[in-house]
Amino acid sequence: MEEREEFLTARQLAKILQVSESTVRRLARKRRIPSVRVTPHIIRFHLDAVREALEVPRSRIRHGEYDEPVDDAQLSFDDLTLGGMAQGAGR
Repeated sequence: MEEREEFLTARQLAKILQVSESTVRRLARKRRIPSVRVTPHIIRFHLDAVREALEVPRSRIRHGEYDEPVDDAQLSFDDLTLGGMAQGAGR
């Protein structure tokens, strides 16, 4: 059986990061952290992906000091399906 990926609510992620829930939602809206929007009002976060996104300072990316490609795209509901997960597995 495949291991299930765990996704967090904005409240759960806020508690882990020790910030407010509104800060988490703002970071997601600005695409500073990756998120999965399940419906227009339901958003979820993968902790490992968020931690990875927060490791690279945006100023280094904006000023061309960071050479690695940065994927700023948010995941859609289609990314949660088996087809989307299989396609994204090689990234």
